[in-house]
Amino acid sequence: MPKHGMLIRSILVLAAAALLASIAVGSAAAGHKSRQGGTLRGAGSSLVAPAFSIWAPAYQSAKGVTVNYSSVGSGAGIAQISARTVDFGASDAPFSTAQAQGCVVNGVGCINIPWALAATGPVVNIPGVGTLQLKLTGPVLAKIYLGQITNWSDPAITKLNPGLNLPNMAIHVVYRSDGSGDTYAFTNYLSKVSKQWASQVGYATTVNWPTGTGGHGNNGVAAVIGATSGSIGYVSTAYTIANHLRIARLKNASGRYAAPTVRAIESAASLVNSRKIPKNFVGGLSIVNPPKTKTHKYTNAWPISTFTYVLVPLKTPQAALIKSLIKWVLQPAQQKSIQHLVFAPMPTVVVKAAEKALNKISS
Repeated sequence: MPKHGMLIRSILVLAAAALLASIAVGSAAAGHKSRQGGTLRGAGSSLVAPAFSIWAPAYQSAKGVTVNYSSVGSGAGIAQISARTVDFGASDAPFSTAQAQGCVVNGVGCINIPWALAATGPVVNIPGVGTLQLKLTGPVLAKIYLGQITNWSDPAITKLNPGLNLPNMAIHVVYRSDGSGDTYAFTNYLSKVSKQWASQVGYATTVNWPTGTGGHGNNGVAAVIGATSGSIGYVSTAYTIANHLRIARLKNASGRYAAPTVRAIESAASLVNSRKIPKNFVGGLSIVNPPKTKTHKYTNAWPISTFTYVLVPLKTPQAALIKSLIKWVLQPAQQKSIQHLVFAPMPTVVVKAAEKALNKISS
């Protein structure tokens, strides 16, 4: 195995161990008595759930506030905060216009604020093919999900992978069946690299898939892929670690076959520094498919990197507790605490804008 491949594999193995340890810590901390008696309830993104396995027990230990988070998917998170059945929601996709309107209750709307930075991407279960061995391009990936490339021995795939023993085997496409921020990022990417995908399917937290089998949540997709030989799906990076899935490399706009590492996510996020951040993050921050430039700025960028957002009512009795939690999460120490799960630190310019946006929330 090439030296670089061994290094990546070592990082993933260590990350998997750290994730299991963090879950154990979270379980142990659950019985810790709250010093302040505060409790927050959140629900949504499964992508950010592994981060909460680190954050929740640490925040309870530091501040005496219990945070109960349900990993139910971005779509359900948006629905629950819109119904005010939780104190905050979480989504890897910003509010659409319709969702923002749906979150207005008694004249009070919601705001989405980025609080973590991660990635999603293609994973496969192909006999004889290890992690980071398969190379794909955006157009080929789009054709697979359009149902136009149906076998792993298709010339469009073998041409990208000389020397890799790809079997004559049907491709089983797997997608998220629930409303998902991972779906939003994945289909946003496919829309940018395939005109046919953009016109026929488009991008959103839920789409009408041309082909394939659905799985609920990142764990559900991971389970289907793990049990189905010849399958391909998209999963956020922390779940590829926990489920020992085989990651595919993806060709970025600079022509590099990238891997979803912290540095590759940071490279994609540097796109924000060259663009104006919208007021109150209306419309979100898209860092999908950074362009090819004359500099080396995005050379190693992972093309399906994404911010993930906390969704909060602009007026809520829990304002003080929620603002305190978000400010704490945005601190460098807390951003660093989840790097082993392949979450990248958010750019300083985004953190500052997020802290400013918190002033909009009141009781």
